[in-house]
Amino acid sequence: MSLTETVRMNNDISSPETVTFGVAESGIRLDMLVSQNCEITRSAAAKLIEDGCVALSGKTALKKSLKPDCGISVCVNLPEIRECSAVPQDIPIDVVYEDDDIIIVNKPQGMVVHPAPGNPDRTLVNALMYHCKGRLSTINGVIRPGIVHRIDKDTSGLLVVAKNDEAHNVLSEQIKAHTFTRVYNAVVNGTFSPEQGRIDLPIGRNPSNRLKMAVTQVNSRQAATNYNTLEIFRGYSLCEFRLETGRTHQIRVHASYYGHSVVGDPLYAPNQGKNPFGLSGQCLHAALLGIVHPKTGEYMEFRAEYPDYFRHTLDILNKNYSFT
Repeated sequence: MSLTETVRMNNDISSPETVTFGVAESGIRLDMLVSQNCEITRSAAAKLIEDGCVALSGKTALKKSLKPDCGISVCVNLPEIRECSAVPQDIPIDVVYEDDDIIIVNKPQGMVVHPAPGNPDRTLVNALMYHCKGRLSTINGVIRPGIVHRIDKDTSGLLVVAKNDEAHNVLSEQIKAHTFTRVYNAVVNGTFSPEQGRIDLPIGRNPSNRLKMAVTQVNSRQAATNYNTLEIFRGYSLCEFRLETGRTHQIRVHASYYGHSVVGDPLYAPNQGKNPFGLSGQCLHAALLGIVHPKTGEYMEFRAEYPDYFRHTLDILNKNYSFT
């Protein structure tokens, strides 16, 4: 069951934005609700509440720890984000590889890739601008310099960033030609049957909740995901997902469509917000990235080990949910 029903008003990134949703499950903290439904960090949600930008049934709420009852209407006024807000910030990043043309970064869970409403700074782009001293491709504008592809805020793992426009164009063509290698690991609810296969279902915006994507034939794009079950536990599975396409929330949508949503997923998992692993977001990690170097033509492959939250989840699974 969906935790909330959300209506997003005004999709212009340069304008103020209002997000309104109704609480469909009691017992969830207000800052978590705002974070999940506005796709912003928990700290950013708390700041919005403290600044009086959140109202419950028309009355301003100033306590982030409040747990609204089912049926309460929540209205969030997101601040205006201007393009000039993408400024260099000294934020530590995990650089896996770097040369004059590209940089491979291992993004932590909880970090937003680029500035957006509710996340004006402290993003990966801000960190990259500082680290690279502004030497990033300009094709995607000043809000997304260097960004060739993205991964969700609460998804961890590898992505490639272009340092110049030539590299950006070559990498973009690889994505269009489906020659990028992108492999993710995830803990999902239940077990796929068969345990290995290919999902080829179109994905488009969910007509009833603009924050979500869905398998649909309406205003959608072809999406293909290959999956393989690596290990089975009682009630859960560790899976590998290999992308052929890169649609928004693709793995999360395809897995959920078959009843095996990613554990901890605030948008697509059943009983979201309630899991035995203490997860603050989906247990999904971009573990392998393979590209052809835009200048040398050499195929390069990079791997990122499981981060702490993922290892912690596997430890609990092995301890409490193993068949042995």
